[in-house]
Amino acid sequence: MLRLGVDIGGTNLRLALVEVGIGAVFASRKERHADPSPQAVVAAAARLGRDLAAGAGLSSQVAAGVGVAGQCRGASGLVLSAPNLGWRDVPFGEMAARALGAPVRVANDLSAAALGEQRFGAARGVEDAVLFFVGSGVGAGLILGGRLHEGAGGVAGEVGHVKVAAPGGLPERRCGCGALGCLESWAGGVAIAERAREAAAAGRSEALRALCGGDPARIDAGLVERACAGGDPWARGLWEEVGALLGDAVANLAALLDPARVVLGGGVLAAAPALRLLLVERAMARALPAAARDLQMVPSELGDDAGLVGAALLAP
Repeated sequence: MLRLGVDIGGTNLRLALVEVGIGAVFASRKERHADPSPQAVVAAAARLGRDLAAGAGLSSQVAAGVGVAGQCRGASGLVLSAPNLGWRDVPFGEMAARALGAPVRVANDLSAAALGEQRFGAARGVEDAVLFFVGSGVGAGLILGGRLHEGAGGVAGEVGHVKVAAPGGLPERRCGCGALGCLESWAGGVAIAERAREAAAAGRSEALRALCGGDPARIDAGLVERACAGGDPWARGLWEEVGALLGDAVANLAALLDPARVVLGGGVLAAAPALRLLLVERAMARALPAAARDLQMVPSELGDDAGLVGAALLAP
């Protein structure tokens, strides 16, 4: 049975036709947001969806699941806040159903990805698992008792917005959600890049300045990883700081939820194995011993396709 999976990130729109019985991606499309407004994104999704359906020989659109990088009000289809897209209180489910001409279910993108990993990826066979994701932001998808857990209002798993003390006595940074003190404002990919660019511009990291070739806009987590591997003290210090923040977050999730498995995903962790190792070491050192004893921490198996597969599984 083919279903349409839609993954709306802060930078890209991805769609795939997924054979939900086996979790296989039949065909997919990817497009960078030319305009991140809800109207433009839903129009692009409808266009790409029609292309996929036509390519598969389907006479009509199929039911779709949509994962959005934002806070979604359960199955109502309302996106309360998607900071990296600039959305607030957007009735995206209604808009998408009208544009696609098919039933649509909207969820947080990491909830969708967690479902994909639980059904066909790194959390197979596990009743209680957490997908811990570090990409542009920080978030989690929760599988509890063998089922996707979205919370009373659909916003469970927003670990990027738990409050943390500013490291090293630094001034607080404002998160994309508008609040101060969020984990994401220090440890998300956007925040990491901003801090690294500031350091390169101020001359605190000669390695980053050299690696970016004089163009600070090129600096991202991957370049910080390279600077760290090359022995740059500032980059190593940043990774130790970010690894501690992320590791503590995972340790706290372990104490609260007692998962059997934590699946580590996201572009930042994929590009930065040294940071991932620091995260794991910190989490295992700080977790409640009873919760950590049998806890497994493993990389994502589905990678970028987790959100697409999971979204398709959510389709009505």
